[in-house]
Amino acid sequence: METNAELIMVRITGEDRPGLTASVMGVLARYGVTILDIGQADIHNTLTLGLLIRVTEEYAGYVMKDLLFQATELGVNIRFYPVKKDEYEEWVDMQGKNRYILTLLGRKLSARQIAAVATVLAEQGLNIDAIKRLTGRIPLDERKENIRACIEFSVRGTPKDREAMQSELLKLSSELGMDFSFQLDNMYRRMRRLICFDMDSTLIETEVIDELAERAGVGEKVRAITERAMRGEIDFKESFTERVALLKGLDVSVMEDIARNLPITEGVDRLMYVLKQYGYKIAILSGGFTYFGNYLKGKYDIDYVYANELEVEDGKLTGRYVGEIVDGRRKAELLKLIAQVEHVNLAQTIAVGDGANDLPMLSEAGLGIAFHAKPRVAANAKQSINTIGLDGVLYFLGFKDSYLDERGRL
Repeated sequence: METNAELIMVRITGEDRPGLTASVMGVLARYGVTILDIGQADIHNTLTLGLLIRVTEEYAGYVMKDLLFQATELGVNIRFYPVKKDEYEEWVDMQGKNRYILTLLGRKLSARQIAAVATVLAEQGLNIDAIKRLTGRIPLDERKENIRACIEFSVRGTPKDREAMQSELLKLSSELGMDFSFQLDNMYRRMRRLICFDMDSTLIETEVIDELAERAGVGEKVRAITERAMRGEIDFKESFTERVALLKGLDVSVMEDIARNLPITEGVDRLMYVLKQYGYKIAILSGGFTYFGNYLKGKYDIDYVYANELEVEDGKLTGRYVGEIVDGRRKAELLKLIAQVEHVNLAQTIAVGDGANDLPMLSEAGLGIAFHAKPRVAANAKQSINTIGLDGVLYFLGFKDSYLDERGRL
């Protein structure tokens, strides 16, 4: 760095208008000023522009004088702050180190929620460098459907106790009705390529085996076993075998009727459209049944379906299954296998699920998201979505509503 150069922080605030930044840069260009850092934000037509500049001592006074004149003409406020060279070097050394993204999501976000999260970050010694809104502007009429609010914090530093911070954020999430995601800000976060979904109670708002059981007249028995399995109280393989056995004698035509009337989870249409538009590979890894997974595959152009195959004889279910059960262990194996086939680093993978048998794949994936999950799952997942639909996943991936075309805004 030149010994006869000065470092100056320039801060400009006021009403935004076309050409303002060009006018400021025109002044700096006349004196050969170097821009070391720049940041601009515009909130409801109110501008904040920050510049860290390097200028020779010879021209420093002229630069500040001309900027003051220009600011008066533009009707904005301008302030100058000298920066010491050792302060700048310390700042440079911190860049790119221990940077995280904390995403806050809900139907609406209040000052109370943001204050609580900001307090946790401060207590952990983390500094908020930037905050941006990912969702569109929130309508004043709160009765409108599918309202979502999401903001993203860019955070720098090293948490004093990452586990305690995660626990506190999870507690706040439950108490204040919001969701969060805390991710290391690296290239993998920006380059996710494979996303694996559980099916039942994730992509669809039901457990298909329960639907089949109702038609077979054993609904209450099967639901009780399902609940115990999803809570992790009994082994999935054992519970699966018991439930399938209860379906013996059910006509296969029932499956087609159920498939045509599957209750699709809020946000799935939008999520699938956006993921396909941006080139993601999509997989269903389900402890449910291939018949219904293949139905969704056709509906959404899903790339992979791995689920369980029911045995059929003479047009009726035998009460047995064919092949290996897709349980929690198998889901994790399949996620890694598909990533290998698609030449995708495991850090670029995403897994989304709600049950105990989803925990292994949520742990293996670069980003594991518990969706409207059972208590045990939510407590063990690093990210969760409970307040809005499945398209909330898009915000954890860094998508802004403004990136998306009209179909992506549904």
